[in-house]
Parts: sequence; structure tokens; C-alpha cells
Amino acid sequence: MLKIFKVTAILEGISYLVLFANMLLIKNNNPELYHTLLRPLGMTHGILFIGYIVLAFLLKKSMNWDLKTFAIILVASLIPFGTFYIEKKYLETKANA
Repeated sequence: MLKIFKVTAILEGISYLVLFANMLLIKNNNPELYHTLLRPLGMTHGILFIGYIVLAFLLKKSMNWDLKTFAIILVASLIPFGTFYIEKKYLETKANA
């Protein structure tokens, strides 16, 4: 399940950045393309975000995360590049062990 969480964390981070790119770069230059992409990008990101949160709750006990670590993992999903940080700092060493 940890490998699934790692993949979800990376994909969630990528989808977050793609959603921002759509909003910041494409919206001003091509509003029609922006609206066409918004729904599928938003839905994909939403599903990955929910998956990230659910998997974090499922892994909390088996990974022995204390409350502080668990809070950092949850808050990282709200910050751009946050899930990449979590994957490197908290999940990289655990998966290789």
C-alpha cells in the first residue's frame, strides 16, 4: 500500500501543478481551451487528492506516524510541491527499508 501512496502522492502533485498551469498560463491566452481543460483536470486532481488523503489515513497506523508527522503529510497536499517533499522526506526511506 505504501507504493500506491507514493505513486498517488507524485500524481497528485503533478495534477496540482498542471491545474495551476492551466489557470495561470492558459486562462489568459486561450479562455476557450482553459474551460475545455478545467473539468477533466479538476476532476482528475480531485480524485487524486481524495485518494491521497484516504491512503494517508489508512497508512497512519501501519507506518507509526505520530500526530505531527501525520498533520504535515495532510497539509502537504494543500501546498504546491508539498507531496513531492513528503515522498522524498517521509516515504523514500520507508519504501527502501
